[in-house]
This record gives sequence, structure tokens and C-alpha cells, in this order.
Amino acid sequence: MTATNETPTRALMPDYLRLFALFGIVVVNVQYIAFSALGGFVDPGGETTRDAITLWLVHGLALLKTYGLFSFMFGVGLGFLMRSAARRGLPFGRLYRNRMIGLAVLGIAHGCLFFPGDILTIYAITGSILYRFRDWPVRRLVRVGAALLVVQVLIAAPLLLIAPETPADIALIERTILTEGGVLGSVALRSVAYAFTLPSLLLVQGFSALGWFCLGLAAVKSGMIDNARHPIWQRARLWCLGPGVALSLAGAAIWQWGPAMAGVVLTVVAAPIATLGYLGLIAAVARPPGPIMAPALTAGASSLSIYLGQSIVLSTIFSAYGLGLWGAVDRWTAVAIALAVTVGLILTLLLWRRYARLGPFEWLLRRITYAGQAA
Repeated sequence: MTATNETPTRALMPDYLRLFALFGIVVVNVQYIAFSALGGFVDPGGETTRDAITLWLVHGLALLKTYGLFSFMFGVGLGFLMRSAARRGLPFGRLYRNRMIGLAVLGIAHGCLFFPGDILTIYAITGSILYRFRDWPVRRLVRVGAALLVVQVLIAAPLLLIAPETPADIALIERTILTEGGVLGSVALRSVAYAFTLPSLLLVQGFSALGWFCLGLAAVKSGMIDNARHPIWQRARLWCLGPGVALSLAGAAIWQWGPAMAGVVLTVVAAPIATLGYLGLIAAVARPPGPIMAPALTAGASSLSIYLGQSIVLSTIFSAYGLGLWGAVDRWTAVAIALAVTVGLILTLLLWRRYARLGPFEWLLRRITYAGQAA
């Protein structure tokens, strides 16, 4: 999720991308940490008008879009790792294999202990396929990446629409454990949920992840990631940002207040368009940071630690063994808590990186990646 090695002329766009995506992904994930993760995906949700508006904004502005940004950054990370390995004469295949193993281990632990909607294991699995594409030219990567995004749109919506509803007794077990149970019960619940969730997430998100991986790798190979003023980002901003966000908000509105199935389909279709628009928007603001933004970008570079930290802290806040807020607050408050936790983690990582070059989980993943090599 992060570049393994900084180059002398550091590209600014990846730092802004990571920071933007961290705030976007947490407002989505908290909907499945603070409330039931077992309800039907198509169900509108929200018991009050404020809840409904919150879900409309989350689904319209963040759902699937920030996941795409994270996936794009994974492809960028592969390109940076290739650069680093070539520059230092290290065996890239071994480094990449170790990195995928490290992501899988972290992902399984994350999914079982804290959040069954983990993306790291999906990245490890689909990232192993990306390795086969590493020597492809830019045009081929772009074509295959775009085709995979189209495939994902074609299969994701039907899969989401036919997802079975959770039996009432299972939902009751979830509520009982998360409102009254201890650590072991919560871990057991998440482990079972993760085992059932992972295969479906691979189908619903796997093609999309690999597609964005290809586009991220292409951005490194072409040099576009190093040039935030590249014409492609201007075109993405001009052609995709307005239409993509408008379509996504419209789909989320239909999902929430109209025929839900039609809304889900439109939201899924609009997601890659909006994501491309976000990439163009982020490129526009990726300039040398001032005194406030510079520390935030420095801490945000530890995106793996912040992503995992979000789940660790939020699962503790909302579980019975923590503050016991599961289902006890409205969705707007849950989003506010999630954003506050993210800001707190950024400040914590900023202090951490005064004494260490890497965040704690970046350090661990780096140790696994460079096992047996000079890191």
C-alpha cells in the first residue's frame, strides 16, 4: 500500500492519494464496524432522516471509490518496488513473493481479529496475479486494467443483488456478542464472518482490484505518477469528476429512497468513473505542501499502519469489551468518530515518525519483504 523506497525526486501525488483514501475508506468501513455487517447489502438502511442522508453521502462519495484509490496505489507500490530492486540489484521476484506473504498474514490477522471486510488478503491474492503482468508495456496494462473494471461492473451488481439475507437468529447472535460479549466471542464471530466474507469479496472486488493495480503500475511505468500536471489527469478531472460524482450520488439516492436494486446498479457503474475523477482532482492539489499539510502527508505515508489502526481502534470503541457503542449511536456520529480516530492516528504516526523512519506495520511488512536481503 505504500512505496517501499523513496526516490531522490519524490512524487507528491501518491502522498496526497494515500491521505485522501484513508479518510474515504474509514467512513465506509465504520458502517460495518459500528452497525450490523450481516444485513442485506441492497437494504437501504438508516432509521432516521439523518441516518439516510449519511448513508447517501457515504455510498455516493466514498463506497467503492476510495477502495479503487487504494487499489491504484497498490499498483503504484509495485512499480516503486521494481524501481528500488533494479536500482539496488536485488531479486525482485523474491521481494515481491515475500511482500504478498506479508500482506496475506497481516490481512488474515486483521480480518479475524478486527474487521471481516479486510482488503489486504484480497490484495495478496490478486497481487500475485499482477506479478505476471509486471513486464507488460503501458498500453497493454491500461487496456487490460480498463477491461477488468468493466468486467467487475458486469458481475458485481448481479452478485450483490442476489446475496441472500442473513437469518434472524444469526443476526441476533451478532448483536448479542457485540453488545454483551467479550474479546474471545468477538474474535470468534469475526473469524467466522471473515471465512464467509472473503470468497464473496474476491468475486465482488477482485477484478476491480486487479484492474486498478494494472492502471497504477502503468502510471509508474509511464511517469504519470511523477507528474501531477500530466494531461491525463486534467482529462480525468474534466471528463470524469463531475459526471462520475453526479451519477454516483444519483445512484446512492435511488438506493436509499427509491428502487434499491436500480440504485445499487447505478452506484456500481458510476464508481470507476468517479474514481478516475478523484485521481484527476488529487493531481490538481498535489503541490508542495505547506506547514500544516506537510506533517499530515508525512504521517499519511504510513497508510498501512493507519488503515489497520482504524480497525483496531474502532472495533474496540464499538465492541462490548471496549466502549460498547455498537448500534448505540447514529450513523452520522459513527462517521464523526471514524474521522476523529483517523486524525488521531495521523497525529500519533507523526510523533512516531520523529523517532522511526517507518510506521510500525510498514516496518513489519518491510522486514518480511526484505527477509534475507539488505533492507
